Amino acid sequence: MFVVTLEDYKDLTAFIYKKSGINFEDKKRYFINKRLEKRLSSLGIESARDYIRFLKFKDREGEEFQELMNLLTVNETYFFREFSTLEVFAEFCLQEIAEKKEKDKDDTIRIWSAGCSTGEEPYTLAIIVRELLDRHENWNVEILASDIDLNALEKAKSARYDDRSVKDVPEEYYSKYFNYVDGCHIPIKPVRDMVRFEHINLNDKMQMRRQRGFDFIFCRNVLIYFDEISRKQVVDHYYIALNRGGYIFLGHSESVGRITTAFSIKRYGRNVVYYKG
Repeated sequence: MFVVTLEDYKDLTAFIYKKSGINFEDKKRYFINKRLEKRLSSLGIESARDYIRFLKFKDREGEEFQELMNLLTVNETYFFREFSTLEVFAEFCLQEIAEKKEKDKDDTIRIWSAGCSTGEEPYTLAIIVRELLDRHENWNVEILASDIDLNALEKAKSARYDDRSVKDVPEEYYSKYFNYVDGCHIPIKPVRDMVRFEHINLNDKMQMRRQRGFDFIFCRNVLIYFDEISRKQVVDHYYIALNRGGYIFLGHSESVGRITTAFSIKRYGRNVVYYKG
């Protein structure tokens, strides 16, 4: 029976943290043990200790580390998830940014869906923009969707979804923005064309420094996997990546204010939103 010892577990998770910023607590040991068992068998590696040595000294291009991240990252998402956040974005924040840009004669709106998983979020944002941004065809809307999991990104690019993924899509949006083909729900091409996918490790400082000029950043239910230090580093990069007046959206269980005091606050009804003042 394959078992990751506590010592090996701590060594492996410390290595993962250093490379990705993702912090796996001790209670995840069983989960990681089960995921590693199949992977090591396919590689012909007999022990977790040998696998850790392989990662540290032989995986020079990081290909196996990427396979490990693909195995361990959880991709729990669906269209129109956490609808109240999307309402605030659509009805208030998007309109405000659009009005400001019209005055400045700027026709570009840039959105970053960080930790996009299998793509439901960025395609949702594309639908919202097409539906609620006045004269959307006159705007140059760029949606960057990024994730550390290459398998998830490939699925996102294929844009083929099951019933669960579309369970919360309003009927009027589904009929307008989806096709049903061979048992799959597929966003229409104009929606897909609005999204550009990129492989980004949020803990990679060089990659993060290249991201600039965004009006909105969505990073919902991603930073819960980071510890306090790496979480703050990522959010500090987001602050730099945002334009002045740009908004950041985290998940319902997350709070920008508990991570940094750099952002300013606005209230729309019962909703609090954070922006770069």
